[in-house]
Order: sequence, then C-alpha cells, then structure tokens
Amino acid sequence: MVEGPEDMTEGYRKALRVQLTVQADTELMSAPSYWMAARYAPSTNTQVSAHAIIQDELAHANIAYRLLEDIGESKERLVYGRQPYEFKHPYGFDQPLDNWAELVVATGFFDRAGITLLSDVHENTSYAPLKRALVKIGMEETFHLRHGEVWMRRLAKAGGEARELVQRAVDWMFPMTIEWFGLPDDMKRHSGQLDFKLKGLTNDQLRQVWMASTVPLCEELGLDAPAHWDEDKSEYVLDYPFPCQYDAVEKHWAFDEGEISWDAVFERWKKRGPMNEIYVESVQRSRLDVQRWLTA
Repeated sequence: MVEGPEDMTEGYRKALRVQLTVQADTELMSAPSYWMAARYAPSTNTQVSAHAIIQDELAHANIAYRLLEDIGESKERLVYGRQPYEFKHPYGFDQPLDNWAELVVATGFFDRAGITLLSDVHENTSYAPLKRALVKIGMEETFHLRHGEVWMRRLAKAGGEARELVQRAVDWMFPMTIEWFGLPDDMKRHSGQLDFKLKGLTNDQLRQVWMASTVPLCEELGLDAPAHWDEDKSEYVLDYPFPCQYDAVEKHWAFDEGEISWDAVFERWKKRGPMNEIYVESVQRSRLDVQRWLTA
C-alpha cells in the first residue's frame, strides 16, 4: 500500500490527483444542488434529513480535498480559485432539481453511482489514506441512498401526480447516471487508475453494477427504466442509443434521433450545464465576501 507522496511515482500522483479531484468536486457540487431542492421537502423532519445529507456531502468533499493537500495540491485554490467550468464533477450536478421527487431520485440514483464507484475504490485502491477515509464516507452514503429509495417507494406507491413526478425524474436521471461512468471500455483512452490499482473495475463493469441494483428497484416500483436484463448476454442492456442527445432545458433525451458521437458528449460536458455557474458561485460567494470585508 502507498502511504504518502514519498512512495509515489509522478504518474501515480497524477492519476490519484485526477481521481481525488473528481471525487471532491462531485461531493462538493452535490451540496448546492441538494440544498436548493431541499426547500421542497414536505415536512420539517424531511428537510432536516435533506440537510443532514448536504452536511455529509460537504464533509466528504473536505476529506477528499484534504487528501489532495497531502499530495501537494491547494484546497484553497481548488475550492475558491477555479472558474465554474474548471470543476470536474459529473454533468448531472449541473442540472436543477425542481421538486422533491427529483431530489429523492437524485439521492437514489446519483448517490448509488457514488457508492458504486467508491465501493470499488475502497475494495481495490492501493492508496491507504483514501481506503481508510472511505469507511466513514461509505456508511454515510448508504444512508443517503436509503433515504432516496424510501421516498421513491412512498411517492411511487402514492400514485397520481406523485408517481408521475418520480417517473419523469427517472426518465432523465437514469440516462444521466449511465453517462456518469464515462466512455465504454472499447473506447477508453487511458487507464491510469487501473494501472496503478486506484480502482478495480472498468467503466462498463461499474455501469453493470449500478444497473444491477437500479433496474430491479424501478421494476419493483412499477417505474419504466430504459434497460433490461439480457439472458443471452448475461448482462443489462440499454433500450436506447448510447450516447444520445440531451436537451438540458427540457430535461429530455432524444432517443428517437439515434446515437451521437462521444465527441459531442464531451462538448456538452465541456460547456457545463445550466446551473454550473450558480452552484459554484453559491459555494464560493460567502468566503470571498468575508475575505473582502476583512481586507478592506
């Protein structure tokens, strides 16, 4: 196991930096996304639960940024010194969550993706400080996931408008999370995290792990998910062209327009989503305001 910078090659450090930056930015940007949606909570108790999740996410981000400091990066620069488009979180956290149903599906889908990724890292990473940190993070992310699943069940079983809102959230968040895991294995351009044993599973394997829990959940709740189990292939198969065009304003995937190139996906990611600047500014604003007051 690697314990610190003195045990690393430069290639190892660069691969670890990329991994930890994505992890930290994802945890950080989930906080404003969930916070702005928490106002739709149906009771004070549920709002407290939502804010507990947000507090956890900020703590998880801080852990990852501290680990980055250990390998020579500046937490101050990473959090407060970058432009919104420079953050490395998934595109899903650049989308607005417009109601309580979207918030709980996000914690049910996005947090499951986080658990899928970080459980693999915890099991396989060669970087000991991260392995130890992920014990706490994993337990708390499981609480977030259970919160999302419990509320998905309640809303789906309620029927009517509640069920319709959950289905609409599934319609755009399922493909969004599938995209979260990145390029298909046959197109992967680099595998530093695998080469240095920073993770154990490939992108497609991680996608399968996520679907193995998510598709049965949707089936249990009578929700339509655009994927099914293929007996002949012994794997989950998507029922739509992947990747495909996404309309961020309408939250609509253009399945009927067919498959697009990954270059087009990368271009969308590079431009970031509609809430990118708002979410990043909400994190940076107060710190920068206070610094200005103190130095005036």
